[in-house]
Amino acid sequence: MRVLTLTDIHGSDRYIEACAHELARADLVIIAGDITNFGGRREAAPIIDKIRRYNEAVVAVTGNCDNPEIEDYLDEEGLNIGARNRVIGGISFAGLGGSLPGPAHTPNTYGEEELAALLDRAAVGLTDPFILVSHQPAVNTRTDLVLGMRHVGSASVRSFIERTAPLVCFSGHIHESIGTDTIGRTQLVNPGPFRSGKFAMAVIGSAGEVEIELGQL
Repeated sequence: MRVLTLTDIHGSDRYIEACAHELARADLVIIAGDITNFGGRREAAPIIDKIRRYNEAVVAVTGNCDNPEIEDYLDEEGLNIGARNRVIGGISFAGLGGSLPGPAHTPNTYGEEELAALLDRAAVGLTDPFILVSHQPAVNTRTDLVLGMRHVGSASVRSFIERTAPLVCFSGHIHESIGTDTIGRTQLVNPGPFRSGKFAMAVIGSAGEVEIELGQL
């Protein structure tokens, strides 16, 4: 299974056409939050529509810069995996939208206890193998470092990963913390912002083996 992950689009369609080949050859496209830059459904819909021109198989979570109405839009479009899970191609995909509060106000944030509760909802009926899609990265990893100095990830996300051991956790949010890491068997991936042409392609084998490629358009 080929899984293409885009995150932190922030309302920019600049690289969608350039990504057409990667979009078309993926079995599933994941959008890991921040579809817009403080926008609603009017801003999210054109981005989603342009992505679905090349691939209809899309799942998504919201980011901290997405207004709450985008959650309803994703529900209506059948794309939302935030606080729930879905089996696609024999693999479960569980999602967590939003983020922890940061130094600047954004419209879609939660405290650690709220994130833990949302993850518990996402885990209801969850089957292995599964992939976690969390806009907020796990704490104390290579995917949550601000300016390479300070870890700003979530303890709740990390605890969930340690407890449930997904194959992969795709995250975003921290634009400068592009890269991969591991927690136990779980591969952690922050592709970097798609508004700058960055993406990740994962190839998942029948035995659960995962190969990750970070890309730049």
